[in-house]
Amino acid sequence: SSANKDVNKAIWLKDFQFFGDKSGAVNPDTGVSNKLCKMLQHWCRPGQKLANLMYSFVPEEKSQLAKEDRLQMSLGLKMDLNRYGFDVKPEMVSDSIIVAACALHDCDYCYKEFSGSLRIAGNLLKDVSHFNCEDWDLLKLATALKLICRPEEKIVVGNPQEMFSADELSKLVNDAPRYKDKLIEYSCSRTYEAVSFCHKLRTEQHKLLGLLVKEAEKACEAGQADDLRSWGLEKPSQDSRSCGQEPLSKKLRSRN
Repeated sequence: SSANKDVNKAIWLKDFQFFGDKSGAVNPDTGVSNKLCKMLQHWCRPGQKLANLMYSFVPEEKSQLAKEDRLQMSLGLKMDLNRYGFDVKPEMVSDSIIVAACALHDCDYCYKEFSGSLRIAGNLLKDVSHFNCEDWDLLKLATALKLICRPEEKIVVGNPQEMFSADELSKLVNDAPRYKDKLIEYSCSRTYEAVSFCHKLRTEQHKLLGLLVKEAEKACEAGQADDLRSWGLEKPSQDSRSCGQEPLSKKLRSRN
């Protein structure tokens, strides 16, 4: 898949060690095994630490990390937050902010996955019904295809009467038979489901991110930045942490 290809450009396997007895690799009493230690020393750069991954490696660990060992804000996260309109200082970053930013990034990636096919469909709308849809966003394009192929199904995001002019709605209904051999109904319906789901989630997460950033700003102004739940400062809750779990793009493909 395209998602796997993108991952392979950024992440690749450097080494692999098999441990029949997992408790022997990392043990609270004996520490890190010699075998694992040698592998880490070989591949980790000087000064590079894995302490922020403590709760992933040793889930039963209760202690908190020293401030210098906590996960720092990456350049990628900073760029994403700036792109979403938020100026976030490193000391303001909490795991909740990271989760919301990850969700937004995932939504943008999914939009990108559907962009090409929807723009091609937009050209078809222009050729058949003479729609001027160059400025239409992906949700509007997906909604138009849904109205053409399966008008009886519910539109779950937005109001078609507000999204389209009366003339456009009339054309979508009247020209529907002309698309019979040009569009695949099932694919158009599933594309609409994915894009509308993504649009709804992105709106919710952007709003949530705004609230979280305001909360972090107030905490910093009050000198309570250390009270923010920074990634690696304490064990993240598995029900709220999305990073590292099944990617949104994979979830959307499974819906199809």
